[in-house]
Amino acid sequence: MVLNRKQAPNLNRSAPDRGLVSALNFQPMRLEDVDRVMAIERHAYEFPWTEGIFRDCIRAGYYCCVLVREDALLGYGVMAVAVEEAHALNLCIDPQAQGQGYGRALLDHLMRKARLAGAARMLLEVRVSNFIAQALYASVGFIEIGVRRNYYPDRGGREDAIVLSRMMV
Repeated sequence: MVLNRKQAPNLNRSAPDRGLVSALNFQPMRLEDVDRVMAIERHAYEFPWTEGIFRDCIRAGYYCCVLVREDALLGYGVMAVAVEEAHALNLCIDPQAQGQGYGRALLDHLMRKARLAGAARMLLEVRVSNFIAQALYASVGFIEIGVRRNYYPDRGGREDAIVLSRMMV
């Protein structure tokens, strides 16, 4: 999940406001959405996914959704589910909309969908430098289970990923 990694994590942040969540609309990501998704992806990530990756995920049947509020695309998620395991591959909130509870709402939505699909646990990777995302994941019960060395591209070469897991039952 992309969050401004220069900010200190707010560990006291509570769950999103119920009014906020009720105004959110999670919709299946369609091929027609990829251009708008890519605009956010390029704004949020220095090394973004390609349009082809998003299109392939949709065509492969991964769970791909967009988060919309009042016709504004605020973020998106991509998750693979197989053999009782969900893998959150990409969770992203538009940097201009971060810090308002949308990331937590999107993560909650993906976890709900994972449970409905029969997943017993969810995995994800997060950059070692992304302290805000790490705090979000820890606040909902994710725990570190490993490190993937040189997983992410970075200006200085490569950056490690922390592998996190959460039981869904």
